[in-house]
Amino acid sequence: MDRTTAEDGSVGSSEAVRLERPVVPFSVDGALELGRSYWPTVERCTLGIVRRRKASSAVALRVFGRGPAFLCFGEPRLEANPAGVMCRYPIEGGFLARHPGGSISFEQRSGDELELRSTISGFHPRFAARPGAPHWTGALYNQIQSRVHAAIGRRYFRSLQQRARQ
Repeated sequence: MDRTTAEDGSVGSSEAVRLERPVVPFSVDGALELGRSYWPTVERCTLGIVRRRKASSAVALRVFGRGPAFLCFGEPRLEANPAGVMCRYPIEGGFLARHPGGSISFEQRSGDELELRSTISGFHPRFAARPGAPHWTGALYNQIQSRVHAAIGRRYFRSLQQRARQ
């Protein structure tokens, strides 16, 4: 996993795996499936403690699906062409966000190699170190939240790959 921190305190991370075959079609429906497949993985990895609540196509992650949201995501933005598909959810807030901004995206692209990628960009986590603050002040984000996200990402990739083999 590649991780970055920008001068404004926003973080980014990217994970990718090579694929033997596409896990979704190279279409708008395929892009939407990449996004829709992520949320059940979050629920499974957190043993159902964190659950999604949908309002239209927007998603809010909550404890047992109730109470204040950990994270809120807006309507997905979809892209599809013969070289790749992507589903990007804007981050609109929630307890784990210092303020709205950034996105999480899921992408399948072809080229020299077929690849599946999950990317967080421009996210301002509440528990990351603030600009100019000592690095250790971001320990909760670095040691817990980012690691949980990485574990969910690995499981998400595996579940899509297993489904494509069937």
